[in-house]
Amino acid sequence: MDADFINITEEKLSDEHLCCIIRTKKPHPGVEAKRQWLSERLKEGHVFRKLNAKAAVFIEYAPLETAWVPITADNYYYIYCLWVLGDYKGKGYGTALMEYCLADAKANGKSGICMLGAAKQKAWLSDQSFAGKFGFEVVDTAANGYELLALSLDGTTPKFTPAAKRQTIDSKELTIYYDMQCPYIYQTIASLKQYCGENGIPATFRQVDTLQKAKALPCVFNNFGVFYNGRFETVNLLDIAHLKRILRK
Repeated sequence: MDADFINITEEKLSDEHLCCIIRTKKPHPGVEAKRQWLSERLKEGHVFRKLNAKAAVFIEYAPLETAWVPITADNYYYIYCLWVLGDYKGKGYGTALMEYCLADAKANGKSGICMLGAAKQKAWLSDQSFAGKFGFEVVDTAANGYELLALSLDGTTPKFTPAAKRQTIDSKELTIYYDMQCPYIYQTIASLKQYCGENGIPATFRQVDTLQKAKALPCVFNNFGVFYNGRFETVNLLDIAHLKRILRK
């Protein structure tokens, strides 16, 4: 099965399908923003391994030291995404991708692998019950039911930063932190900015564009984080209906 997969390199990045559901022959701003973000991350050891097809079958992970998340540990990998969608489910692809990551961690003497999860599965987070089959366990928690899952290879465990656990900010207005790791973020931010502008909703959109900003975030984060009335709401990408529910609180 390994022959079915490829790892995206800087040389291949401009030509390869990036595996999300977005499919268009024309340049898509979200996909191109993702390519730009990924071009810098590949230099830092970020791995994007995908099925060699135009399919949503892939894993993305990186050394935790350079992963854009407010989580700390020495010598860990962090999994951003592991997705197998549509007709490709149930064929062993997810297992093959996780096993590749685990083998990579062992070959490079890593202390373990971690990922963001929740007490109850949340949209836009990889399947934590699947991760549990490989031995991932809850090693830290944050408010709103978020959990840090880890598969330790040497007994050490990662932690959320204290700022990530705080999950409060001084501003009361809608505040959204985001980076361009996901191709859907560009269009999500554009839609939310338009809606807030047309409806007079005070809002601040803070792009996380450096590792330092990511590590200092005031909330758990995979690529998106939402605050309202000073309190953290979600890591889920918002549509307008979800935004309206938050604003009614």
